Amino acid sequence: MASDKEETAALLARLPEDSSYEDIQYHLYVLEKVRRGEERAAAEGSLDSAQARERLSRWTGK
Repeated sequence: MASDKEETAALLARLPEDSSYEDIQYHLYVLEKVRRGEERAAAEGSLDSAQARERLSRWTGK
């Protein structure tokens, strides 16, 4: 697993040269949310697509 610094460096290398601070912050935010989601799924398990559709239908009433 890459360190936070390595992941950030890789992210910066992928972004266009004219990226603003706002662009960088957004991508760092998304990277952090994905990392937390992966950690949560590993710790608590995850849903398959059928389970996710069923749960979503209960929330939306569809």
